[in-house]
Amino acid sequence: MDVQQAVAGAVPVGLTQAEAAARRRRGEGNTATRGSSRSYAVILRTNVFSFFNVILFVIGAALLALGRYSDAFTSVGLGLVNAAISAVQEIRAKRKLDRLQLLSRGRVTVVRDGEDVEVVPDEVVRGDVLHLRPGDQVVVDGPVLDGGRVEVDESLLTGESEALLKAAGDDLLSGSFCVGGEGHQLARDVGSASYASRLTTDVRQVSTDATPLQRRIAFVVRLVMLLVALMSVTILAQAALEGFSLVRVVQTTAVLSGLVPYGLFFLVAVAYTVGAARSAATGALVQQVNAVESVSNVDVVCTDKTGTLTTGRLELAEVVPVGTLPGTDVGRLVGSMARSTAAANLTTTALAGALPGETWALRDEVPFSSSLRWSALHTDDGVYVLGAPDRLAPQLSGPPLTEAVTARASQGLRVLVAARATDPAAGLRDATGRPRLPALEPLGLVVLADELRPGVPEAIARFATDGVDLKVVSGDDPRTVAALARQAGLAAGEPVSGAELDALSDAELDDLVARTAVFGRTAPEQKERLVASLRRRGRYVAMIGDGVNDARALKRAQVGVAMRSGSAVTRDVADIVLTEDSLAALLPAQHEGRRIISGIQTSMQVFLARVGTQGLVILAVTMLGLGFPYSPANVGLTLLTVGLPTLFLTAWARPARPDPHLLTNLWRFVVPATVVTAAAGVGVYAYHYTTLLDGFTDDEVPAFVVDAFERFTGLSSGDVGFTEAAATIGAQTALSTFVSYAAFLLILFLRPPSRVFASWTRPDGDRRPALLVVGLVVAFSAGLFVPAFTECFGLTDAARPVFQTVLPALLLWFAVLSAAYRFRVLERLLGLPAVQRTGGPAR
Repeated sequence: MDVQQAVAGAVPVGLTQAEAAARRRRGEGNTATRGSSRSYAVILRTNVFSFFNVILFVIGAALLALGRYSDAFTSVGLGLVNAAISAVQEIRAKRKLDRLQLLSRGRVTVVRDGEDVEVVPDEVVRGDVLHLRPGDQVVVDGPVLDGGRVEVDESLLTGESEALLKAAGDDLLSGSFCVGGEGHQLARDVGSASYASRLTTDVRQVSTDATPLQRRIAFVVRLVMLLVALMSVTILAQAALEGFSLVRVVQTTAVLSGLVPYGLFFLVAVAYTVGAARSAATGALVQQVNAVESVSNVDVVCTDKTGTLTTGRLELAEVVPVGTLPGTDVGRLVGSMARSTAAANLTTTALAGALPGETWALRDEVPFSSSLRWSALHTDDGVYVLGAPDRLAPQLSGPPLTEAVTARASQGLRVLVAARATDPAAGLRDATGRPRLPALEPLGLVVLADELRPGVPEAIARFATDGVDLKVVSGDDPRTVAALARQAGLAAGEPVSGAELDALSDAELDDLVARTAVFGRTAPEQKERLVASLRRRGRYVAMIGDGVNDARALKRAQVGVAMRSGSAVTRDVADIVLTEDSLAALLPAQHEGRRIISGIQTSMQVFLARVGTQGLVILAVTMLGLGFPYSPANVGLTLLTVGLPTLFLTAWARPARPDPHLLTNLWRFVVPATVVTAAAGVGVYAYHYTTLLDGFTDDEVPAFVVDAFERFTGLSSGDVGFTEAAATIGAQTALSTFVSYAAFLLILFLRPPSRVFASWTRPDGDRRPALLVVGLVVAFSAGLFVPAFTECFGLTDAARPVFQTVLPALLLWFAVLSAAYRFRVLERLLGLPAVQRTGGPAR
């Protein structure tokens, strides 16, 4: 059926069943859009078989082939855990996106062979004629046909809170609802071409942003990987020249790959999970795990009005008498009208709850509709009307009410006029039964306001205190939105209509957005463009909404926030859902995010100090020709010396704003710690290696020690290579013991319990990190006397010579590192300015 012919025609007859079947075979059916942009295979491939994981798998396979099962597990285990966590999170997000559905699956009525037939939405084809009645959802795009007048609710799509009257030729959008009238619609755009399908496709796209902290960690890890790669080439080339065995080469490669601080990703995943649980307890359900950290970076919040700042309900502001009746009588009369209507709506619900009155017996009623914009009750005492001032004005007697109405409307308030018929016997309908207004006497103005959600003014004030800007972006009238924003405590300024945005270039839009706080009558595409404008200016944007019209903007923002009472589509695409519909719940979530950032920053310093130390030790020992300082099992100690402490440090961290000098602070802490620890470690290793080597050569090592090394190496004292292997293992034990104790004590520099340790930053009064260090030192020391512990981590049994060198080395290490931090040796050598150090004020 041609569109123009259909609109201009008389009674629509629709398609025949045969025509509909033929069009469906040609692909002109209303087939729903399915699937998101990434398949399960792609998700698994990108997460499990990343570049770094592939390297780990090759090393692990080689170690397994050589029978080094413990080394293989140590090398590959954490990579598999990280891959599993990432894959599960992305698969979970994909499933939620795939379930998104804007259109209901209820049956719709189409005209086939001249008769009404009910079909499922998928069976509608292009050219069909749909019969719409109140309560029906519009499932395709297309015009209203001749003879039809329908009222549609597009609030789900556009945010427009008032129902719209659509006459013949006017377009209906899929996803809207018919709330009044009756008519026929031509199916012009179906399936993927319809508005609902295009919107669903847009919001199904995977668009998770990496947070600033994630990007910094990724940068640091890539940098470390590059340095490790260069170091690996050098060391393995030397190994080839010296004729190392295949086992030795694979073990060396495993140790070098272990230098990459892959545990940071695992730590971040754990911190996000714990933070999400804490945020959920305060009313912010985190659906995208990195959102708990991302929200802490937000410096501008864009929010819808209806359903977010307001409850969606109305509250009575005042009743102003304008006739002969006193105000109390007018209020009681309006309250009785609200209680007596058979077609309750938001307005009558608010009035009935705020005003006294009784229920009247009715002779007739004209319910409110967007086309009439008034309602009326016919009782035994006469006719009473409540409606918009401009619609009642032609029938009102007495002086005009324009000035009083305009003064209140300019404040964003909704003004209605209560009136009664001058003739008590007047009816409400003409001869044909259509509603008709009689001559009216005004009784009073009924002034209504949108009801603010509890805690909104306080939340806006706290956002302002924290330096977070707020912008209101709504589909409602700009003046109404601005007035509501002022009521909530926002400096609204001059509001801007969405229609003004379309004519602006991106540069002009950026300038306008920077100085404007309130935008009204904005379409979904315009909301998305506003968010994009803020992001171009370097702002970190959170978008809060509740309707489908907000979904695209939520996806475009760095943090998308939905109300629990909002649409299912919006909740599913949001990063965070406010389970109590309270804007104030974002503040504890932001607080939790800042705590996570503070903890991860401290943990990065610990991780990178360990990586730098191991790297320098490997280079120095290799260049000195003293064997290789670590075995894969030794690297496993990182879980105890770094992994476990950083979990506690992250959990105990205190909220802090994102550090603008994060990378600078990282290397200012890490470089001195790395150099001093590595220098002391190389000294400890070299001393024990040369001492043992000389002792075995001169037969000065006691027999029980020789027996112990034979058990550990699997070689006999007379075998070739036993002396070097035994010396290497003994030196590795001394080195690992020293580095482990140093890693524990390094925590005291970052979280000093007293001024003795306050060379990097000031004490914060929290004694838990110090108690953690004591516990770790005791546990590690005890483990050195447990054979299962030492065998697991490739260490020999605890020996007196080890402690005789490790303890003095630790004292010297502490003194030198304290002086380096306290006197800013690195900064002075390089001539660098002072910056605020992480964990305390600038010193």
